[in-house]
Amino acid sequence: MTEKAANDVASRLDLPCSVARSLEVLSDRWVFLILREAFFGEHYYDRFRSNLGIATNILSSRLKSLVDNGVLAKQADESDARRIRYSLTEKGLDLYSVTVALIGWGDKWLSDEDGPPLKLHHKTCGHRLRPQMCCKHCGKAVRARDVSYARK
Repeated sequence: MTEKAANDVASRLDLPCSVARSLEVLSDRWVFLILREAFFGEHYYDRFRSNLGIATNILSSRLKSLVDNGVLAKQADESDARRIRYSLTEKGLDLYSVTVALIGWGDKWLSDEDGPPLKLHHKTCGHRLRPQMCCKHCGKAVRARDVSYARK
């Protein structure tokens, strides 16, 4: 996101808050479903549309917003320049933890009797991934009551 775009987002908000600023960019279910598909390796408009069953106008709008906000990069496909390829940027890749947290929350609270619809496996250790936020400094799990807050 350019500095101007970031300032435009911030100026639309009443409070200088990272949650509110993030929601300006990510506050739509289609955005996270597109990101999920990108994390699963999809790169093309037709595959996003097919996998999600999303209307073309909504998909075009969300892809444009994700590109404008620096979450996805758009380039001509190497094998067919008429085709556009969407790739996660570094900024987009940083949303993986948010996406996995949503999967973890949904698995815990919204699964039916068949269990979670998707199982994630951690390639490094070979075990099923069960997302947990940890403190970078001490490595311990972080829960809401473990954190204090201070405003600027």
